[in-house]
Amino acid sequence: MKNLLIYILLLFGLISHGQELNLPVWTQYLADNEFVISPTYAGIGDNFKVRVNGLTQWVGIDNAPDNQSLYADFRIGNQTGVGLSLYNDSNGNTRQKGVKFSFAHHIILDYNTKQYLSFGLSYNINSFRIETENFSNGDGTPIVDPGITDDRSRSNNNFDVGFLYRYNRFFLSLNANNLLKKDIDNYTGFEPDMLTNYQVYTGYIIAGGNKNIEFEPSVFFQYFDSDDRSATDINFKYRKFNRDGDYYWVGGSYRFLNDQAFKPLNIGPMAGIMKNRLYLAYAYQITMNDLSGFNSGTHMVTIGLDFLNGVSNCACTKGTSYRKFKNNGNNRK
Repeated sequence: MKNLLIYILLLFGLISHGQELNLPVWTQYLADNEFVISPTYAGIGDNFKVRVNGLTQWVGIDNAPDNQSLYADFRIGNQTGVGLSLYNDSNGNTRQKGVKFSFAHHIILDYNTKQYLSFGLSYNINSFRIETENFSNGDGTPIVDPGITDDRSRSNNNFDVGFLYRYNRFFLSLNANNLLKKDIDNYTGFEPDMLTNYQVYTGYIIAGGNKNIEFEPSVFFQYFDSDDRSATDINFKYRKFNRDGDYYWVGGSYRFLNDQAFKPLNIGPMAGIMKNRLYLAYAYQITMNDLSGFNSGTHMVTIGLDFLNGVSNCACTKGTSYRKFKNNGNNRK
């Protein structure tokens, strides 16, 4: 009975977590790093941007999900950007690792009204592994099962595509991830072969009465094709700059399933600071579902560094932030 329970839990973890073979999206993108959710942001903003994220989920629960990731994107021309993403994700006895290579191109639809359109493409290589060597009976002795005779691991190659439209200080990003069907693992028999998920990210930068202040409401929507799950984040950020272009920001995020809008999954504050091209941000998410009594929430830390600011002369690679947006008139392709 104990062995059966372990296998059931393993199967549940495999289907619910491993099926996406992609980096789980929490609030990493709000740490001034929209490249997390779309390849279209590669090359927008500072010429060379690096972000490192550490995410610890459900602190207090043994073997809870834990994630580390690195993002880097930069311009290779006035209107073209490339990027690289690396991640390592653990959840109990499951392990996922992946690398993503991204390309983006940005064009000007209308210079006078500041309308820009970006296209992005990513090629993903992901691996998923079940650590069968860690299976035990609960008393420290390993489980001996003649049905488990080799390493349980798979690799997957896939593609993401995205479009980004910007008009003035409004932005709308549309993305489709994992376009290809996945090879079914023979040892499970229950995995979905369609891993496609769709994401919409939109918001608007509002300039405050003080030219050094801006407000950023945004919405992030995710839909998973395999089981029709969907969730939405409602976000708000306040950002203040100093005369040197450094800034700090504070904000919050509210995530819910779309069929349970008034029953949040997670809610919490976040904050960040940029000083002399060094970036640091922290986010805390309070778990609001049935697991709330067993953990102290989810913590995320982002550390970053920006290089080679202002290399491009094309307005379409300026960031949406008001401080960068207002200078677009001085740069024309």
